[in-house]
Amino acid sequence: MQPVTIPSGPAQEDAVPVGLDAARATLRVDAAGLHGAGAAILAEAISSARYVLIGEDHLSREIPAFTLGICRLMVPDGLDALAVEIGPEAARLVDAHLRRGDRLARLAAVLTAHPDAFAFQNGRDESDMAAACAALAGPDFQLWGLDQEFLGAPGYLFEQMRAARPGPIARAAIARLAAADRAATRRAIASGAAGDLFLYHVDDRQLAETDAAILHDGGAHVAALFDALCETRAIYLGQEEDGRASNFRRARLMQRTLLRYLAARPRPPRLLFKFGAVHMGKGINELGQRDLGDFVAEHAREEGVGALHIAVYGARGVRALYGGVGRQVRHQPFVLTDDADYAWLAPALPSAADTRTGDWTLIDLRRLRTTASPLPSPAWRDAVHRYDLVVVAPELTPSSLIGTR
Repeated sequence: MQPVTIPSGPAQEDAVPVGLDAARATLRVDAAGLHGAGAAILAEAISSARYVLIGEDHLSREIPAFTLGICRLMVPDGLDALAVEIGPEAARLVDAHLRRGDRLARLAAVLTAHPDAFAFQNGRDESDMAAACAALAGPDFQLWGLDQEFLGAPGYLFEQMRAARPGPIARAAIARLAAADRAATRRAIASGAAGDLFLYHVDDRQLAETDAAILHDGGAHVAALFDALCETRAIYLGQEEDGRASNFRRARLMQRTLLRYLAARPRPPRLLFKFGAVHMGKGINELGQRDLGDFVAEHAREEGVGALHIAVYGARGVRALYGGVGRQVRHQPFVLTDDADYAWLAPALPSAADTRTGDWTLIDLRRLRTTASPLPSPAWRDAVHRYDLVVVAPELTPSSLIGTR
């Protein structure tokens, strides 16, 4: 849940790109939508985009409000799906409840039974935003999950496997792992430590035995669910062994999953993406890889359609950080430019007057690509080519999670 960074090299707080003032616009975000000169820039840019990508700092209250404003701008010309940073099974669960009046209670019940079964859409403001987008976009709108499943997902996945009515050999093997998951979850709830969860303790032999049983009489759907569990485990364990390889594996998974969603559509859909900013930029990111955002940009070029990449930050405020298994978020105050990796953004932050009025700032980075003057720092050069627009809220406040203890 940490914010992502664009590497800046040496801090250059005073470096102001030529043309920055002309690229700057004021944006107001409220319950009715987006307003001001910044909203006009967004509306024009969105009108020519099939894919709109929001790269964010997770679990604030303000960025979901901004995202809902983007939904409002997209709906008149069509909005088919919102793709988010959760797994496909989690997305299927959340999507099934988006239009229910008891949505929050039902999702909270799942999360109480299976703590950390999914991330981000367990945030109250994220869930409300997705539901509001669904209401605006109409009955065919879907929530897509492109990521691996989350740390606490195995118990929910085992439930889905049993519901698919596997044969007796697969059913017995699944039951053994489900019992181990319940024991691990009890330990993790008591300690709050994610490292106590099932994914970190099940061994390769147990998984191989269960895989063989599922191949015997589990059926295709159970096999797909089990594959998702194993891929999730591999990604999380990989973070401890070889983070670079794990990040690459995760990026490839998101790309493959997106292609499966696209292949299932009778016509090319119009999509809104909302992920951490590390995933949504063009080119090579700070992890040294071409992530989902670059994949979408290339896909759009092949189709001959537009993709709009928007980075959203907060100038200051309080961040929501992971608080432990099944627990509420922790709070951490921040000032964006106190972090050297964000020092390049200092000239782009909302003015003192904007901060007093609650106005946001939008920087149209596309205009800075055409200036004859060189950009003042490597950070600005990276940002200008990675994103099309940068939006900065004067303050971020933390959301809260549903289904916590």
